[in-house]
Amino acid sequence: MTVTNITTRSGFLLLGFSDKHELQILHASLFLVTYLLGMAGNFIIITITTLDPQLQSPMYYFLKHLSLLDLSSLSVTVPQSIDNSLMDNDYISYGQCILQVFFFTSLASAEVSILTVMSYDRYVAICFPLHYEVIMDPRKCMWAVTAVWLSGGISGTLYTTTTFSIRFCRDKIIHQFFCDVPQLLKLSCSNDYLGVLGVAAFMTVMAFACFIAVTFSYGQIFSTILRMPSAEGRSKVFSTCLPHLFVFSFFLITGTCAYLKPTSDSPTALDLLLSIFYTVLPPTLNPVIYSLRNEAMKTALRKVLSGREFTGKNFIFSLS
Repeated sequence: MTVTNITTRSGFLLLGFSDKHELQILHASLFLVTYLLGMAGNFIIITITTLDPQLQSPMYYFLKHLSLLDLSSLSVTVPQSIDNSLMDNDYISYGQCILQVFFFTSLASAEVSILTVMSYDRYVAICFPLHYEVIMDPRKCMWAVTAVWLSGGISGTLYTTTTFSIRFCRDKIIHQFFCDVPQLLKLSCSNDYLGVLGVAAFMTVMAFACFIAVTFSYGQIFSTILRMPSAEGRSKVFSTCLPHLFVFSFFLITGTCAYLKPTSDSPTALDLLLSIFYTVLPPTLNPVIYSLRNEAMKTALRKVLSGREFTGKNFIFSLS
């Protein structure tokens, strides 16, 4: 598809990867493998945290919703990119682009929120263990998750309405493998994108507030851990906290770098790599990161792989 053709249509042209068909097939194959692995890993976590009575504490309840977000996030950008590469057609319709922007920004915002809630959960569990069941009771956990999903939806609505209220008067070419907001802003022919910048500034402040909250939580957590007399206790706490801290830092740093980095008319490989780092890798690696050093998760996973049934009563948020 040429630039001349795209100017007569209402959609956009995604020029994220090479225009050589052989490399497009390679990209589609790699993305397909990544997508299937990410979907399988997140689906397994959702399944075992729902069925296993030993995984009904708030930590696993929040982890289940993180996996739901990751599973959804992968499905927003990756299948479209695979289809475009296999069909050798980089076109995406105006409506598809709107939906992609809405769901991607909604899910990304919700992911920052759920990771912040998870850090607070670990803070209460480690620093106030005797009050944990009172502070993190089922009703409060459900309200927290509801707030996470609602905040994501509001963020996505704000981003989408302001982004697509601007007038696109340049060639509708997006140098990404999905409808990325910074790339869309480049297509504006005037300063009517100030509304988007206002929303972005507001969301940056909220993300920074989440970062401060997570930093405070882990500062208190590590201070408490270092005072623990038991080496085994310290090891157990580190096994649940370090993966979460890594996931949050990786997602926030790569996303921030990608959005704050000035866009160019000829993006480098680093630009595409950064976008993959915050769109594809986190939801794919999260199941591995959270399961690798968690004995309860590994035990539940072995039950699934061996075909054994989960036994015992399933009490929501029961702490054992």
